[in-house]
Amino acid sequence: MTPKKRCENCLINSSLHRLLCLPAALALTGNISLAYEFEVRDTPLSMGGVISSAVQCHETSCFAALPFQPELSLRPGTGHEVFFKLGFAADNSGRVDSPFNIAPWAADLEANVENINGGSRSNLLNAWYGYTAELPSGGTFTTHAGIIDATQYLDQNSFSNDEYTQFMNSALVNGPNVFLPSYDTGLALAWSGSHWSTSGVYMHVGENDHDNAFNFVGLQLGYQTTTSLGDGNYRLVVDTTDRQFEDPTGTSLERCSGVLFSADQKIGDTVGLFTRLGWQDDGAAVDYSALYSGGIDLQGSAWNREHDNLGIGYAYLTGGNGDLRRSQVMEAYYRVAVNNYLSLTGDVQYMHDDRVSGENPRGFILGIRMAVEF
Repeated sequence: MTPKKRCENCLINSSLHRLLCLPAALALTGNISLAYEFEVRDTPLSMGGVISSAVQCHETSCFAALPFQPELSLRPGTGHEVFFKLGFAADNSGRVDSPFNIAPWAADLEANVENINGGSRSNLLNAWYGYTAELPSGGTFTTHAGIIDATQYLDQNSFSNDEYTQFMNSALVNGPNVFLPSYDTGLALAWSGSHWSTSGVYMHVGENDHDNAFNFVGLQLGYQTTTSLGDGNYRLVVDTTDRQFEDPTGTSLERCSGVLFSADQKIGDTVGLFTRLGWQDDGAAVDYSALYSGGIDLQGSAWNREHDNLGIGYAYLTGGNGDLRRSQVMEAYYRVAVNNYLSLTGDVQYMHDDRVSGENPRGFILGIRMAVEF
């Protein structure tokens, strides 16, 4: 299956260039703050979402992208919710492919929002009904059924989980060696208590990279703690599929199975630490069987910019059974909160792929990202 987090970049043309520059220009003049307020007050209906644009340059090539994801939520009664999320993106014509195996921006672009998972559905990313019950013993139990996204329930992280406001590289958004499908039919169950939480996801996905439909099951156990250091979240994820993925020789079908530990911990009011440690079974053809990543988040309150933040992360991926020996990703970004809606980010990545044969691409990717959350 084509993963949710992949990069389909297109060359900058004059029309896209204007689209990228217009939101930033409005923000600098202070005229954007009310343009993206869509909440319908005093009704059970609310709207939100994100529109983002980014330019990334590697050596002599520059790439641009413009995703837009509006959301609609209807809450007809206590605990009930109907949720829709749409995805649109700039045209992919004339795109320049990144030389690296891992996408330098994990946003959903045209290839991800059209003919999703090999089907005829396009642009509709989520469509589910949910119910949340308050338990007599404390805590909540939530059910979501419909078109769902496994990454909404598994492998969350406070400092490394949002390609629009945090790290851009796919290796630092979710664990790419743990198989988490998106945007297909399924059921998600979640229980949350005062400290412990659990969630489980079942999905039937229309097509993987081998044109096979498959079933996915993922489970997560989480623990939240508050100490003198600060709040911390620690999660263990295990997942598997049925035997619908080709082995490295292409002669038999195997499962995709993995385990992932994800943690984030605040240190005081300004410092946050995160890590992901993951391992995947290599019976099926996989790029990586092991992931080791981590980093730091610094809040701008340390330098009198309360809503800004600086992130530095590193990911090392190895152990695949194909042409890749290992990949390394280093990324640093600074995010400026222009106002309550819009942020601008400067981003620097260094990537290095070590292959069994052929070239071993390495180098810097410089990027600028704009994001409006409404």
